[in-house]
Amino acid sequence: MKKKSLAQAAALGLAVALAATGCSAKPADDASGDTTISFLTHWGPDQVTMLETAAAAFTKENPGIKVDVQAVPFGNLLSTLRTQGASADGPTITGIYDLWLPELVRDGLADAAPSDVSAEVTANWPASLVSAASSSDTVYGIPNEVDLYQLNYNTALFAAAGIDGPPATWDEMLDDAKKLTTTDQQGIGFITGWGSGAVHPFLSLLASNGGTFLNADGTASALTDPAALETAGLYQQLVEEKLTDPSKSLANASTTGPYLDNFTNGKTGMIIMANWWESALKDAMGDNFANVATAPIPVGPSGTESSSISYSWMTTVNAKASDAKRDAAWKFLNWLNGPDSGADGSSAMADMLLTMGILPSRTSDLEVNAAALETPFLASYVKALETATPFPTVIGGQAAADALQKQIESLLNGQVSAADAMKNASKDVDSALTKAQK
Repeated sequence: MKKKSLAQAAALGLAVALAATGCSAKPADDASGDTTISFLTHWGPDQVTMLETAAAAFTKENPGIKVDVQAVPFGNLLSTLRTQGASADGPTITGIYDLWLPELVRDGLADAAPSDVSAEVTANWPASLVSAASSSDTVYGIPNEVDLYQLNYNTALFAAAGIDGPPATWDEMLDDAKKLTTTDQQGIGFITGWGSGAVHPFLSLLASNGGTFLNADGTASALTDPAALETAGLYQQLVEEKLTDPSKSLANASTTGPYLDNFTNGKTGMIIMANWWESALKDAMGDNFANVATAPIPVGPSGTESSSISYSWMTTVNAKASDAKRDAAWKFLNWLNGPDSGADGSSAMADMLLTMGILPSRTSDLEVNAAALETPFLASYVKALETATPFPTVIGGQAAADALQKQIESLLNGQVSAADAMKNASKDVDSALTKAQK
């Protein structure tokens, strides 16, 4: 899972309403009476500047609280949180991937949201995202962005191959991939070398085939079920018929590498990718971005409707920080994600996310920004929220995803059969989940 590294103003407002809440007391951490909180993010320079602008607007309304923004590359975010977040002097606020939350809660690193913040989240975000930001029915974070996957395809290549629209089923996708494949062009591309980029498209196809990654209670793999074996079989067929080329698959968490290059240079007909990479496509393709269209994940033979894997990001507060810092942090986050902090009823958080092509998740943000989201690229992603399948947020989930990634990459490289890939993955996923629970 990438972030722009999810690839993208500020204002006044909710502070008055917050004055009556449990977060309203003026915190004091030093002799001056001021409290300085830090906000750790993986965002790029443009969004960091926007966040600093929002923080300055908040401080103007709340002179006793200052916000220091710190940025690290996405690949260093979790390790930084793990090493520094265990200290009272570590980052007060961190933007995290929802999959990390269960273990942070278990290890006592995530602060439970105050009752007023919890009520705000519960009332204004979809239930699936509230659940992802919670553990044992306690809210620990404020959701901000939601990401999911759709089929991306090059309309110019489709037209040249005589294809008049995107595939709706796996059979149509296979047929289109054959028409799109030439000596130097692959019909469909997949990612290797980056975990979420490999795992999420596979699981989106699996969800669209009526299957799931884990069993109903999230304690064991479901990868040897028929739907998963069919999904792996689809990959094996694409590899064996040379409709996908592993030499064009390598990518990193910033989507730099052959995967991006081959799609942007017209050497890949279609891919399954997340909404946030819109900005990377625009930067790389220029005017040719007009040739990019999106459509629902094709439905498999055992499926009944298209369903993308979705995941979310949230902001959490350091449970080890002082009472004053935690109070200040929750007050800032409630404001930052509230409807009066940004432009024209949008939250300042949503304003930042939209610059990266990322879908905000607060219900009012989706409503206020409906026109901005109704673009040829993003419209299908917004529609897909209705049938999305949330990635399971369980203890050991990251290790389980890593185990699946290994087998998907072996499958794409022709090193293992579909049946063996799922057998191996199931064994390793079960082991990862069992080990994490101990």
